[in-house]
Amino acid sequence: MESCSNANGSKFGKAEVFSPAGLVAYAEGAVVSRTIVESGGGTVTLFAFAEGQGLSEHTAPFDALVNVLDGEVKIAIAGKPHLLKSGESIIMPANIPHALSAVTAFKMMLVMIKA
Repeated sequence: MESCSNANGSKFGKAEVFSPAGLVAYAEGAVVSRTIVESGGGTVTLFAFAEGQGLSEHTAPFDALVNVLDGEVKIAIAGKPHLLKSGESIIMPANIPHALSAVTAFKMMLVMIKA
């Protein structure tokens, strides 16, 4: 069975339970990312944003699902702000400008489906 390693270096298999928030660690003044699934059909990437960090406005060619794992984030989609907390999700539509700003340190799982 193919395996991945978590932030502590321990291994987990594709058919094993894991905690996404535990696979990416906060770093002061930085944004940390870790891709856990990558295929021609899409990606699943974990992010940890330090408080005050963010991503400037940009677009993506595919819909993207954001699932907040920890903390709070302000996500602006087409200029409309959305405040999300741990346990909440939003879909950022393809080709629509969006930006993210960490209200507190926060972690998210970003799922992009290309097909």
